[in-house]
Amino acid sequence: MALEFSAFLTSLPPEVIRLIGSTVVLVLVGVIYILISRYLYRVGRKLELDSHQLNSIRLVVRVLTIIVGTSIILTVWELPTDLFVGGSALVGAVVGFGSSQTINNIAAGFYVILTHPFRVKDYVKIGDVEGQVEEISINYTKLYTPSFNLVLIPNMQVMNSKIQNSTHEGLIKYVFSVNIPHSILSNEDIERGCLVPAIDEFMERHGDMGFRRPEYLFEGSQNFGKSFRIRIFIPMGEAKTLYTLQPELYDMVVDRWDRLKAERTK
Repeated sequence: MALEFSAFLTSLPPEVIRLIGSTVVLVLVGVIYILISRYLYRVGRKLELDSHQLNSIRLVVRVLTIIVGTSIILTVWELPTDLFVGGSALVGAVVGFGSSQTINNIAAGFYVILTHPFRVKDYVKIGDVEGQVEEISINYTKLYTPSFNLVLIPNMQVMNSKIQNSTHEGLIKYVFSVNIPHSILSNEDIERGCLVPAIDEFMERHGDMGFRRPEYLFEGSQNFGKSFRIRIFIPMGEAKTLYTLQPELYDMVVDRWDRLKAERTK
């Protein structure tokens, strides 16, 4: 049976044999691409990658698959590959010189996706820019900032910057400082007459929203005065709420300080 099939193939014209070989190659490459895509989908689910990240990775795999398939087809048909390789090298050089930053961003994008320093909806500070992560693409990371604007940060900059992630246990644990000018008041006086009442008022206004009570601690004494750090807890993904309530709590503390100072100077 095998000999008969071999004899049948031998009797076919070379063009037909190449056509059959090309079809088999395309089918095999297609099957391998499907298997790799399914594997990437399973890995992506384990790593909790979003659909945009998975699509970006699949795009790269698809391009590589096309390159491999084209190379094999050229070999099957015994076509000259020198022009193809030379043209690809020339195009690659032009693209490399013209878009090296883009290529670096793409490489950095894969690094960000695979190392997972943060996820979509995390509240982070990247270098001097802070905000809620709205999207992680191959080229850029998009942040929703306290100015209520979207900022796109190149992934190369993300990779080279210090990253602070303030999202833990499903909460944005945001810390900010309040500076109190030097006075005759002790830390305990400031806490009892300023910080605690301000936090109590904040919880009276917003406690029904299920927020965790803000916390505070003494940060240190500077030339300009005493510094206290306050940590406010906001549900993950609700940066707009943070941008509204954090200034409100800050104003409450400052207002209480003004009242306390006025009372003590009477």
